[in-house]
Amino acid sequence: MKFTEEHEWLREEDGEIVVGITEHAAEQLGDIVFVELPEVGTEVSKDDECVVIESVKAASDILAPLDGEITEVNEMLVEDPGKINEDPMGDAWFFKIKPSEPSQMDDYMTEAEYKDMIS
Repeated sequence: MKFTEEHEWLREEDGEIVVGITEHAAEQLGDIVFVELPEVGTEVSKDDECVVIESVKAASDILAPLDGEITEVNEMLVEDPGKINEDPMGDAWFFKIKPSEPSQMDDYMTEAEYKDMIS
């Protein structure tokens, strides 16, 4: 897994990248009450706004970590956004992206580097 400074995690899976937020981010947001996901087939560029999350504390945007195409979204989160608080690093991923520039993954932190950043 790789991690961004914006508290996203990235996991490679069959040539695609699965994107979610870290436990730290979910804790900081508090109870999540709404999620808006991108459309499958959307072409995104790195740092484009992809997901909108609203919690009892704040609204937040999730940015595309890579250039590519959204291939799948986690519809379960629309129905049950609280899952993000329950399992942010597992079942509560947001979307999968087929990267057009896989080397962009090299720009992100390892888990140890991420833990250093948040400590």
